[in-house]
Amino acid sequence: MVESVLPAPFHNYLLNSSYDEMFTNDGEVRQHYRLLLDKILEMPSEELRRRKQAADLSFLHQGITFTVYGRSEGTERIFPHDLLPRIITAKEWSTIEEGLTQRITALNMFLHDIYHDQNILDDKVVPRELIYSCPHFRREMRGVNVPRNNYVTVMGTDLIRLPSGEFAVLEDNLRVPSGVSYMLTSRQVMKRVFPGQLQECRVRPIDHYSHALLETLRSLAPEGRTDPTIVLLTPGVFNSAYFEHSYLARQMGIELVEGRDLLVHDNTVYMRTTAGLRRVDVIYRRIDDDFVDPLAFRQDSILGVAGLFNAFRAGNVTLANAIGTGVSDDKAVYAYVPRIIKYYLGQDPIINNVETYLMAEKDSRQYTLENLDKMVVKAVGESGGYGMLIGPHSTREEQGEFRRRIIDNPRNYIAQPTLMLSRAPTFIEGGSIEPRHIDLRPYILSGEKVTIVPGGLTRVALRKGSLVVNSSQGGGSKDTWVLAD
Repeated sequence: MVESVLPAPFHNYLLNSSYDEMFTNDGEVRQHYRLLLDKILEMPSEELRRRKQAADLSFLHQGITFTVYGRSEGTERIFPHDLLPRIITAKEWSTIEEGLTQRITALNMFLHDIYHDQNILDDKVVPRELIYSCPHFRREMRGVNVPRNNYVTVMGTDLIRLPSGEFAVLEDNLRVPSGVSYMLTSRQVMKRVFPGQLQECRVRPIDHYSHALLETLRSLAPEGRTDPTIVLLTPGVFNSAYFEHSYLARQMGIELVEGRDLLVHDNTVYMRTTAGLRRVDVIYRRIDDDFVDPLAFRQDSILGVAGLFNAFRAGNVTLANAIGTGVSDDKAVYAYVPRIIKYYLGQDPIINNVETYLMAEKDSRQYTLENLDKMVVKAVGESGGYGMLIGPHSTREEQGEFRRRIIDNPRNYIAQPTLMLSRAPTFIEGGSIEPRHIDLRPYILSGEKVTIVPGGLTRVALRKGSLVVNSSQGGGSKDTWVLAD
């Protein structure tokens, strides 16, 4: 532990073995953070508090919220936002961009293969039983063609920075990745809170994300639909990400619809409007596979559209992301992504995975059970920080519970070493600035081409010492500044 030698508000800023985004191990400020540090130090002590209050009010007035389920004190909350940005250099971003482009390209090839020829399974690069036992593998998709063989239109990949300074992929989110609205609204707020600072630091813009998403969706329209009608399908106002759904639809200038607003006739999808029925060509869906079509999947779903899957299978409507992409969302399949990249592209991963142990493998399972107090254990299909054990921060009772779960259903769990996520300066209640653990979720768009806006959602564990960055578990977000040079 290195004591802080900086003046207030950094007087409680302590360095440890984690990589610090702002300071080197010996306490020197990193070059790309120098302008920001100078700006903070020249402010009067109350100025940061005032700007934090202004940012919070802006989030409140815009209704930027998320939902936490199962809390008796209420579910709707203002999204927690930290005042200080996370800064990434142009060189670092170039590597991230190349690595994520490589990753989404290989995963789209993998999904097309497993739903068609299954060469990668025949060649035993990925175990067949791993795919067939995945709850998100949709046998109904076998032989179904999708536009441009593009199964993953929007991907949010979670990156962490290791103590060495290198980035690594923690997990992929391919079903209905969320959070991009917080990335966009955070930037808008920061422009007001730090006027002129983004331009002075030469921060690359991200405002074109919504336009890039719309163009990506357009490029995937069924053949012959030169002026496609695009809609965003939401589960409704009670969904945790409804703010994002309405925000993105508004930004793209497309209709926000629920299942009851759509109908299918002769394998063609129509939207009910005051002027009558209007054909729909592309659906950006924010509903899980199970609920998309009660005739094809869950019969009790009232969120989807009866007959939608047949219209999709007939090629009359595009679903983004495609049905069945969740097989690559599986945390056990994630462990094979480096091999998937090598198989289809003949390349080593530009950004490596975190070391991962599959509980379905006897030796890995035995090692994990003997070291539960040192490992992070995750359920393969959970997200949002749920279904997870962080060994060093767990009790013996919690370890015993996860031991039973792993033994009872090993396919459902993976384990990873407990990693010290990098830390970044964070404004703390009371006025000081202290380091908190962070990760990064860039958003990758894949259509006619791959597009990645320079930034992403930096999530921050606001609780001191916590490694859990999910908003549902006490985390928040930071604006992510990618520098132009």
